[in-house]
Amino acid sequence: MDTPTDTTTPRRSRSGGRQARQDAASQATPSLARPYIQRAIPPYDIVGEEGLAKIEAAADRILAETGIEFRDDPVALAHWRRAGAHVTGDLVRFPPGLLRELLKTAPREFTQHARNPANSVQIGGKNVVFAPAYGSPFVMDLDRGRRYGTIEDFRNFIKLAQSSPWLHHSGGTICEPTDVPVNKRHLDMVYSHIRYSDRPFMGSVTAEDRAGDNIEMSRILFGADFVDQNCVILGNVNVNSPLVWDGTMTRSLRAYARANQAAVIVPFILGGAMGPVTTAGGIAQSLAETMAGCALTQLERPGAPVIFGNFLSSMSLRSGSPTFGTPEPAAGSLIIGQLARRLGLPLRCAGNFTTSKVPDAQAMMEGVMSMMSAVHCGANFILHSAGFLDGLLSMSYEKFMLDADFCGALHSYLDGVVIDDNTLAVDAFAEVGPGNHFFGCAHTMENYKTAFFDASLSNNEPFEKWELGGSVASPERANAAWKRSLAEYEAPALDSSIDAALQAFMDRRKSEMEDAWY
Repeated sequence: MDTPTDTTTPRRSRSGGRQARQDAASQATPSLARPYIQRAIPPYDIVGEEGLAKIEAAADRILAETGIEFRDDPVALAHWRRAGAHVTGDLVRFPPGLLRELLKTAPREFTQHARNPANSVQIGGKNVVFAPAYGSPFVMDLDRGRRYGTIEDFRNFIKLAQSSPWLHHSGGTICEPTDVPVNKRHLDMVYSHIRYSDRPFMGSVTAEDRAGDNIEMSRILFGADFVDQNCVILGNVNVNSPLVWDGTMTRSLRAYARANQAAVIVPFILGGAMGPVTTAGGIAQSLAETMAGCALTQLERPGAPVIFGNFLSSMSLRSGSPTFGTPEPAAGSLIIGQLARRLGLPLRCAGNFTTSKVPDAQAMMEGVMSMMSAVHCGANFILHSAGFLDGLLSMSYEKFMLDADFCGALHSYLDGVVIDDNTLAVDAFAEVGPGNHFFGCAHTMENYKTAFFDASLSNNEPFEKWELGGSVASPERANAAWKRSLAEYEAPALDSSIDAALQAFMDRRKSEMEDAWY
């Protein structure tokens, strides 16, 4: 059995990091009015018990008969042997019911703490958390076009997320900072999240020691004892579909679980390539792969928080190109939500997906199709809520702002319809009477400021006034908005001793390794 390498420095006391964080929060930028959404509309179920049972039975057959390979991780294989799975080489076959039994120790809901306690989020149940898009190697804007991402771009997107009232989470690898060595950029990325945002954040999963570094940085920020008992960082871990868990991913997955931090378990199933072309088959595969990853976290540390993730996608069978924001995966997401609720696990599903190369009508059509499926499937943590463009190859400044505005509209949508004496407005009818307007009545004057969501980037002026103003389209309005937001940004306060400790840790770790660019 492998012995994990200990990459941590001596632990700080709980009071140091935690108290300093709370003190700094009192001087931080104003917290969100709503650090996350508590949905007032229910998720939408599209199949009944018979259909769900068939999908679960298909997943059980895949797990028991075909199995899943766990490559280059002897510790994971040892976990499965002890749990009662059938292990032959790297191939693991699972008796029906084993994974569901193991998943009973995973929490149905948990808090991810932010360094500003007012911005901590609750993940699971009726709660919804919006986070920026994740993982693009390129960035894009109307001024400079498409180019490789840099650490400056990375920090800019953190600042834009921090400045938005509609995004609850700082995210993770918002774009790849390709001007920083591959083996060191995880340090700069998490430091940037800590320095430029006071909302929750994600860490690296590209190697076990990198995950360990980011967890240690969280210990410096929050205090080691607090981190041992509370979730403060997420790691987004992908399956190598079909039916392979790579050791790089499982070692990182176990590092997060071992530290009592939440792994987000996500198969990326491209229908017709990494999974069957039929939606039901992709769902069964996804259920099998995700349950196995979630269960492994519980074998590493029972009770560790974990998020049931999903990324269904389609492809153009004529060209072989991936397609995003299409209707079949959107409908499939609704079923994934039903399955996750049956398991009692928090859900990450769908997001604001598009294959469009610019923030145009295609981008918004596909993004809305996919994002509404996330909302209606009951997703609790919605990664890729803003900025996703070009099939996730590019992070767009303009689309980030447009998507954030749409997230604002979803706040109101998820609030549903309030029904009480005020909203029924019977007294207003008595005041206005038949045939008159409601513009100046008392009820309108009392409620007009909060009656409707007001999208900051939409133009609702008459055509003539819009034309006289320069006929500015939404991408150009978004371009001006992100520049204005960055110009007005102010960093939240960070305790100087914690900042110094973080930088000392980063300097030491960077000095211990040569730069690697691949």
